Amino acid sequence: MPQLNPAPWFMILVSSWLIFLILLIPKIKGFKFFDNPLPPTVQIQEHHWPWLWA
Repeated sequence: MPQLNPAPWFMILVSSWLIFLILLIPKIKGFKFFDNPLPPTVQIQEHHWPWLWA
């Protein structure tokens, strides 16, 4: 049964992944993200709860 022989299918799988990675990685790295998020500012709020037992 030829479907049990992994030699041709494995090479097709590996070659398709190599083509996929070779074409897509430079394209993805070429994007410039102009919408860089800024780190949030730390705001410490002094809020005291009026606990009856404190």
